[in-house]
Amino acid sequence: MRLQLALNVDDVDAAVGFYTKLFDTEPARRRPGYANFAIADPPLKLVLFESPGAGGTVNHLGVETETAEEVTAAERRLRSAGLETTDVDDTLCCYASKTETWVTDTEGIGWEWYVRTGDSETLENVIVGSRPRAERCCP
Repeated sequence: MRLQLALNVDDVDAAVGFYTKLFDTEPARRRPGYANFAIADPPLKLVLFESPGAGGTVNHLGVETETAEEVTAAERRLRSAGLETTDVDDTLCCYASKTETWVTDTEGIGWEWYVRTGDSETLENVIVGSRPRAERCCP
């Protein structure tokens, strides 16, 4: 697993230049207004969203896992702890296909628990399938 930090930036090209130098790593994926880094040390998925006027703010946080089973286990744990989640869905988002669940913290910041399952050309979050309740969590 690795932590994901998704930031809003005013100028994605300038931010890519800075973070490439900071972590000595080129972006793993670039699209218009978007970049993501798969940083090995420290283990971090850094995602940049170009949002002029909103630069320097958190877009969302997340935990990237290796399997859909880990996402489902996180969903169960979060639900049993009394947190409200979005359930586990298969989605297209951020130029990837994913299995994910979301929870919002006390300050309104979204946390995504997910596994990347493939590529996509879609930036906006689109649910393409939901997991059956038995696979998700609680009765």
